[in-house]
Amino acid sequence: MNSRNDMVQLFLDFIRPLKAFYSPKRAFLHVGNTGAHYGEKSARMEGWARVLWGLGPLWSADNSGLSAEQQEEIREWLVLYRTGIIHGTDPGDSEYWADIFDYDQKMVEVAALVFSITVNRGELWDTLTDGQKDNLYRWLRQMNDYDMPKNNWRYFRILTNMTFRLLGLEWREDRMEEDFALIEGSYTGDGWYYDGNPGQVDYYVAFAIHYYGLIYAQHMEALEPERCRILKERSTKFFDDFVYWFANNGEEIPFGRSLTYRFAHSGLFGAMAYARLDVDYGVLKNLVLRNIEVWMRRPIFDNTGILSIGYGYPNLLMSESYNGCGSPYWCNKAFIVLGLNEDHPFWTAEPKVYPYEPVKYLKHPHMIVTHDDNDHVLAYVTGQHLGLDHGRGAEKYEKFVYSNQFGFSVSRGTSLEQGAFDNTLAFSVKGENRYCMRYGQTDFSSDEEKLSAKYSPLTGVEVISTVVPCSPWHVRIHQITNW
Repeated sequence: MNSRNDMVQLFLDFIRPLKAFYSPKRAFLHVGNTGAHYGEKSARMEGWARVLWGLGPLWSADNSGLSAEQQEEIREWLVLYRTGIIHGTDPGDSEYWADIFDYDQKMVEVAALVFSITVNRGELWDTLTDGQKDNLYRWLRQMNDYDMPKNNWRYFRILTNMTFRLLGLEWREDRMEEDFALIEGSYTGDGWYYDGNPGQVDYYVAFAIHYYGLIYAQHMEALEPERCRILKERSTKFFDDFVYWFANNGEEIPFGRSLTYRFAHSGLFGAMAYARLDVDYGVLKNLVLRNIEVWMRRPIFDNTGILSIGYGYPNLLMSESYNGCGSPYWCNKAFIVLGLNEDHPFWTAEPKVYPYEPVKYLKHPHMIVTHDDNDHVLAYVTGQHLGLDHGRGAEKYEKFVYSNQFGFSVSRGTSLEQGAFDNTLAFSVKGENRYCMRYGQTDFSSDEEKLSAKYSPLTGVEVISTVVPCSPWHVRIHQITNW
């Protein structure tokens, strides 16, 4: 891929298999029968909404240079989603999405909806009847009435109140300031935040906190220039570290939770272009396009063309408790670049490689990252821990090293045969075939030369593991004490 037209065609090919799975009134999307910790109605609304991360930008830009067939298909998607919005927000309708409540999964999906309305006001708001507008506003306004987690979720309400403000509707300034204060309290410096848990830094910093912040900065700059300036400056600074999680061929390191979102990982680079940050557009273009191409070469679809739950292939063991059948379509965040016209500098730039340093110390995620001439990226990690047990946290955060070319294993059980003990140490009580790896640490340290962690995998066992990167190999030193 190189042009916007290439990306449009890929996106239409990507979502076309979904058409057969929408509900009669187009308010739900049902693409499978696996479960999540939230209800089935919310899961089907989730799948419906996540396609909007690509459709919203696509509708908002100039598509006149596309073929007549492409323009007609884009219009059909607009009709489908406008119909779904009308029925999904009508409390008397059989396909009503249901009211929002505390910690409701639907709060997550509101972000894609309000973003799409913001950038397509004429098609998704102005064309509605007064009654339909009342239903939509009443449903969205519930975001201000209920509690939500103290993490990136606060941006869902920030974006909702942003949309209300831009539409000239009543909005909650107190909620806006409360939510921004929580996000600000998670800022650790140099562009880095943590996402609700101080001991956990992962892709959510990029494809959630910074991604939403850049959408806000792009659309609110005239009303809040100082806040938007800070958001853009922090994202620019963050890029200097985060880019090291990728290689120039587009392959990123598999690390942390929600890996089933696949190329959402590169969504931040597109959001940076969308918000007009002062970053080399050739580098951004190369990272976005090459990353998507990497994923298109992997067997991540089922036989009907539906995106699977998993990572490099369908694999429910890689999922979290919040992954429904439609969850993987969060990857559509990478298609935010469809909101840029074909004459935008992102599209006119020639793809350019980033000049990686061979070894880079990233202070805030406690990583040493190495790059070689073969696009092999190794991330040596310490000090990370998944505070909430979403699933396979030890494997996703606490192995000694992660590679963009060699995947890591997740456990099927606790026996030596079923455990996932690559790049880690596993311990067992004598005579038992039940093994434990590191899950949390009592202390850790990192600098430009080495990383260490002190932890107790079993009662009566204390370990200090030190890793010294010497790319492409490394040294591991373990001090083990029993009592």
